Amino acid sequence: MKKNDLRIVYMGTPDFAVAPLKTLVDGGFNIVGVITMPDKPSGRGMKLQFSPVKQFALDHQIPVLQPEKLKDEFFLNQLREWQADLQIVVAFRMLPEVVWNMPRLGTFNLHASLLPQYRGAAPINWAIINGEKETGITTFFLTHEIDTGHVIFQESVPIADTDDAGIVHDNLMCLGALLVRKTVEVILDGDISTIPQDKMSQEHPVLKAAPKIFKDTCRINWGWEVKQVYDFVRGLSPYPAAWTHLVGVATEATPLKIFQTEKIYRKHDLPAGTVVCDGKHFIDVAVSDGFIRILNLQLAGKKRMPAADFLRGHKWTDDLRFE
Repeated sequence: MKKNDLRIVYMGTPDFAVAPLKTLVDGGFNIVGVITMPDKPSGRGMKLQFSPVKQFALDHQIPVLQPEKLKDEFFLNQLREWQADLQIVVAFRMLPEVVWNMPRLGTFNLHASLLPQYRGAAPINWAIINGEKETGITTFFLTHEIDTGHVIFQESVPIADTDDAGIVHDNLMCLGALLVRKTVEVILDGDISTIPQDKMSQEHPVLKAAPKIFKDTCRINWGWEVKQVYDFVRGLSPYPAAWTHLVGVATEATPLKIFQTEKIYRKHDLPAGTVVCDGKHFIDVAVSDGFIRILNLQLAGKKRMPAADFLRGHKWTDDLRFE
């Protein structure tokens, strides 16, 4: 079968899903349609915004569908009319069987972890939060249970101690684009073999999950150890961002996002959350086995800024602490 004969439907929404789609289009593959999330209001004017995948599709004259409900019969009929041989899912949403089982060659997904580890909605964040030194990207065929289908390909990447979620996201996005193309090429050639995840799970005594992250998930516990807080902050940076409350004797609790920190191992007898600050250059927060030096932060309603800039605009008093 030639590239033009393989009819592909692509499903995705954020920037992470644009790179694989672009790689396929640039490679001459036949993308007959794109499915993405409905437009959402955004910004001060609450104007409807296209998803990055929709914008790319429109720029390349690719038909787009944006269903509210994936089991809606009108949408399903539109999807059938595209007569897809293969469907590809990258950062979209959970599909019902009537959708993923429609193409004759199946539907495969690109997942940002080394499955079976970190199944779930936020694999990049949780790998960093848990202090992993390696993660990766996986293509696998969809089945009934989420992120459990037979694995097609995997590629691993190291996680440096200074990497945050944004850096790892971009690394995996580029690698994932190449892996999606490689996966399509072997499917096109008919020379594909897969590995059941149940077999792979035998090599992993403990499987770690990657559940969806909510606001409460992102709150820092200053009772943790230095490395735990440090990994937590970088695992949530730049989005959705770890946060804490800045409080004082005569100050209402004010939310504060923290984007970048530094580890300081030094013994002390201060309560967790106590701040040591010179008022000009540094903000150190006491944790169980040392201090976390805050390098980059954002006060509610303000811009993100280095700690020194923050201190120049905010008078620091000895009663202030983090909770």
